[in-house]
Amino acid sequence: MELKIKNNLNYNKNTSLFIDCKDHSVSKEEFKLVRNDEYDLLITNPIPDNLSSYYESEEYISHTDSSEGIINKIYQRVRKYTISKKIKLINNYSNKSKTILDIGCGTGDFIKECKNNDWEVVGIEPNSKAKEIGLTKDLVIFSSIDDIIEQKFDIITMWHVLEHVTDLDDTINKIKNMLTENGTLIIAVPNYKSYDASYYKSFWAAYDVPRHVWHFSKNSIKKIFKKFKMEVIKIKPMLFDSFYVSMLSEKYKRGKNNFIIAFSIGLYSNCKGLFTKEYSSHIYILKNSK
Repeated sequence: MELKIKNNLNYNKNTSLFIDCKDHSVSKEEFKLVRNDEYDLLITNPIPDNLSSYYESEEYISHTDSSEGIINKIYQRVRKYTISKKIKLINNYSNKSKTILDIGCGTGDFIKECKNNDWEVVGIEPNSKAKEIGLTKDLVIFSSIDDIIEQKFDIITMWHVLEHVTDLDDTINKIKNMLTENGTLIIAVPNYKSYDASYYKSFWAAYDVPRHVWHFSKNSIKKIFKKFKMEVIKIKPMLFDSFYVSMLSEKYKRGKNNFIIAFSIGLYSNCKGLFTKEYSSHIYILKNSK
């Protein structure tokens, strides 16, 4: 299978309808999630030609620094904590030059903290509004990988970005070629096999159609990157994601916030993950295969 989105996917022997889904946050339009058995992967169908317009909303929190509303306040507080954990993680894989590229850097908070910790940083952010906010923080941010395709980096990160990419093959190939010889790729994506995903079904906020084009499992990531001779050397859970995703999912499902139920589902999902190893989101650390 060529991992490049084409509208109106054919339902062939390797694909089947997984679930009907809805864009709860922006357009309210209906979409389908199609399962590809070969890669244990779900694919959003169809993908609108004007996909960028589905990001133009105050509801799309990663493109703003807003702290208005209870969910935004919680998100911003948790983001500060998780950034500190991300800094510790990348420091474990740093090389002498300490160069890092963050693809989908949003408003630049992560690479700003990297810079404060003596990393040489570059960001990629295609959304002009988010990029403008990031540039006010004295950061180097480009709109596309193609703008810096000749550069090499010790670490490349994609925090909840890979699921947005329309052409996986092309993107992964470019990323691989931009890593230094002993470089490390760190990606974080939602996991559709988590308990909170199975509980909320079509209301699960991490489906986030059509902005999330691909919906990964652990098998998906391993199989896809194996094509490019890259291997997963470590998988880490993102424990806060189950709580945040459950809060949004409750709002989509019931039309109002219910923090008690959301917290309970998020907690149960993490507890179940201790045994199943299937958390709401995972961080994957990858290296070139030897």
